This record gives sequence, structure tokens and C-alpha cells, in this order.
Amino acid sequence: MRPMMEYTSLIEKRRRRLTELEQLIEDPELFEDQARAGELMREHRRTQKLLNDWDQLEHVKKQIEDNTALSSGDDELAKLAAEELPELRKQAAELEEQVQYALLPRDELEDRDALLELRAGTGGDEAALFVGDLLTMYQRFAESRGWRYELLDASPNDIGGFKEVTVRVVGEEVFRFLKYESGVHRVQRVPVTEAQGRIHTSTATVAVLPEAEEVDVQIRPEDLRIETCRSGGAGGQHVNRTESAVQIFHLPTGIMVRCEKERSQIMNRETGMSILRARLFEIKQKEAQRSYSEKRRSLIGSGGREEKIRTYNFPQNRITDHRISYTAYNLDIVMATGALDELVSRMQHAEMTERLDELVS
Repeated sequence: MRPMMEYTSLIEKRRRRLTELEQLIEDPELFEDQARAGELMREHRRTQKLLNDWDQLEHVKKQIEDNTALSSGDDELAKLAAEELPELRKQAAELEEQVQYALLPRDELEDRDALLELRAGTGGDEAALFVGDLLTMYQRFAESRGWRYELLDASPNDIGGFKEVTVRVVGEEVFRFLKYESGVHRVQRVPVTEAQGRIHTSTATVAVLPEAEEVDVQIRPEDLRIETCRSGGAGGQHVNRTESAVQIFHLPTGIMVRCEKERSQIMNRETGMSILRARLFEIKQKEAQRSYSEKRRSLIGSGGREEKIRTYNFPQNRITDHRISYTAYNLDIVMATGALDELVSRMQHAEMTERLDELVS
């Protein structure tokens, strides 16, 4: 960690910025532009949290200083002061990390909502079942953070899994916390279809796409071919009477999006266009990533579907993230409750460390 004294001037700039933000959001005319208002409100919350963390850090550091001085004696007070020091130092380290992360140049995409695309990889039915397990894990994680989770499109198989599924996650800083999930997820376990009790290895791919706005990607009408067809999912007789599903082809890239979640063609078209924009934005972002340092790309990866990032070993109750060589033996809890916070925290710490190194190199 870099010495915190280096950041004092930056903190003072953020205090001045907070005053400016408070003046801006007091202006009733600001809310005539909802997008601008939302952006400033989010910046206000981030800045306020940063300053609160900094003030708390200063307070904890003063406590450490006082307790260290008191602990030099041999009376009961010295003993109590010494016992408190480990917890105080732990608090200080956590607060330092939060402050340093908040002071880094901000990725403008971190506040975005996200689309998750999950696809079965190698492993047949077992891979499709694993997609369903990952879907549940992400849903629980979203619920734990107070995010809204919306199924956009799904292709189920015959035994309760999914060949592929797309969901939208809406809430505070969704992409910041989910962006590390892109890549190949490998599962090792005895499939329910395995009669001999042998462990199989299967894979699923996850792509996390920041939700794109119309200004991010320009889509020309002449580049699209839009077709309607009958929905293949649940819906009873209604499905047999109407062609509500929509397929959108983006001719320059060959991307095809199919959406049949809604019973209205108009709503399916809007959802399909949202997915298409996100995929085109992903391509645009990957082109921009070529200018990133090789060191950082090696950590957060390309976001590609070909990169193995994590192994879920059920017989050993083990989950391993290969990018940061982290292993924990609580796979059952992670899968059942979506307890990804520790993994995400470690990824953020590793990314922050490398970004700080880049700033001083």
C-alpha cells in the first residue's frame, strides 16, 4: 500500500467537489434531465462515502496511536489497550484499501447495469445443469446486494438446465462487482446422469456486458434484418395464435439476437435491441482494451468466453479462482447463497494493486 499521506491533497479536492455537488443537486431544474441528475447523485454518494471512510480512517489511526502508547504499561488499562490493537489495525487496513480504490481514476462503466449471458460449454446435459446452478448463484448474489434480477431470454433443455440464458441485473454499481465473472467456469462433480459415480469435468461460459446506451453504439436501420416467429417457450394457446418472438440480425457483424420473453413483439424488439447494443458495445470495449497494459489484461482478462477463470470442485467442496490463485472450501455456501463477496473483494484488491503500480510506474 502507498502511504496515505500522499492522498491528503486529493481528499481536499474531493471535499471541495462534494460542496459543488451539494449545490448542484439543490437546483430543482437539474431533475429535468434525469440522466444528468442520476449521474450527479451517484457521484455525490460515492464522494460522501469516500470522505466518511477517510474520516473514519483518521479516527482509527488516532486510536491505534493512543492504544500503542497506553499498552507500554503493565496495568489493566495497558492490557486492554494492547488487546484492542489487532482489531484496530485490521479496520485501518480495510479502510485504507477502500479509500485507495475510491481515489483511483474511475471506470465510467462501473455504475452501469449489466447483462449476463451464460452458455453451456463442454459436457452436454451436465454443462446445461451447471448453467442453471450458476444462474441461481448469481440471482442470490444480486438479491444480497439489493439488485433487481430480470430474465430476458432462455433456452432450457429437457432435464432442467439451460443451453443458454440472458439476464439483466439492475442496481447500484452492478458492473463494478460482476465484471470479474466473464470467462470459462469449470465444474468437477459426479453428474446426476452418471451411473458409475465417476467425476466429470464440464464447462459453462459467462459474459458480463455493461448495459449500453444508444449514444454508446450507433446502429443504422439498414444494418438490421428483423424477423418475427412463433415463441418456443411456455405460454399455452396464446403462443400458438401469435408470432411474438423477434429475431434481430446485425448484418455487419453477423450477430443474431432472439427474444421471446414478452408476449408483445414491440417489447421483445426493445429487449432484443438492448441485448444487441450490449454485444456491440462489448466489441467496441475490447478494441479499446488493446491499449491497456499487458499486466492489467492478465488480471481482469479479456472478458472473453475462452478464458478459464474458475473451478468448482464439488467432491472437495472447493472453489478456485485461477487469476489470483485463490482457493476456498465453502463451495456449497457459495452456490446456495451466492456468497461471492470474498471472491469479488479479492479480485478488486488485486486489480487495485496493479492499477496503483501502473500509476507510479
